[in-house]
Amino acid sequence: MTSAAFDEALLLQELELAALEAGREIMRIYAAGCAVLAKADQSPVTEADQAAERLILQRLRAFAPDIPIIAEEEMAAGLSPQELGSRFFLVDPLDGTKEFIGRNGDFTVNIALIENGVPVLGVVYAPVGGRLYLGGSSGAVKVLIDDEGQEHSRASIHVRQAPARLIAVASRSHNTPETDACLKNYSIETCVSVGSSLKFCLLAEGQADLYPRFSRTMEWDTAAGDAVLRASGGLSTTLDGKPMLYGKRGQADDCDFANGFFIARGCASLDKAQPPHG
Repeated sequence: MTSAAFDEALLLQELELAALEAGREIMRIYAAGCAVLAKADQSPVTEADQAAERLILQRLRAFAPDIPIIAEEEMAAGLSPQELGSRFFLVDPLDGTKEFIGRNGDFTVNIALIENGVPVLGVVYAPVGGRLYLGGSSGAVKVLIDDEGQEHSRASIHVRQAPARLIAVASRSHNTPETDACLKNYSIETCVSVGSSLKFCLLAEGQADLYPRFSRTMEWDTAAGDAVLRASGGLSTTLDGKPMLYGKRGQADDCDFANGFFIARGCASLDKAQPPHG
């Protein structure tokens, strides 16, 4: 498939297959155990991150050779396309490496297609528990995968109408005082700590309502989950209320593909109270 010949259904199916294949490899390594190394920025990386990325890139480049790819481990190795154009992939082969190392199950495979800065397709796969989330122009879907790797069920998902008291989700590994301050602007019933892009997916399937993020993320961390959330009727905005954009290069205050702080909401009608900036 070329960049000009874009068939959403076929491409989303390919992203799904790539995520499932990567998930199987991750689980093989998860069961066997592996060494933990440190990247240049001192963030952890494992054999599972690297093996999953190789499988995803091989499949994407065979299927859509004209679409550039920004992938986390290639970026860490200094490999980045010179030109992105209007359409490119963002890949995080193992989002939640700390959760993988800690063996709590909250890690995912993230693959997204960006078009003109917007995440238009997204696949998030959590191999522990067999939860696969898909998002595109026709809506969002949750697929359950059984222990044999076969599809058990597939159903459309939607955000819920905001209740009087909200359920918030926050990062398991990167919570901050600013997050707590933001939540004071809302009527919160409970705040659940969850790792990886599963936070977006809980909003997308109506299990939570609000996800404020006041610590650093990269675009490959958020794009796939953001695509699923948008497809389900939610939204993710910067602190000034503008939709999150992808493909950010040449930023004066941060490196390429770094996100600013953001708030993801499960319902567009949810009160957009602005959090403190201090």
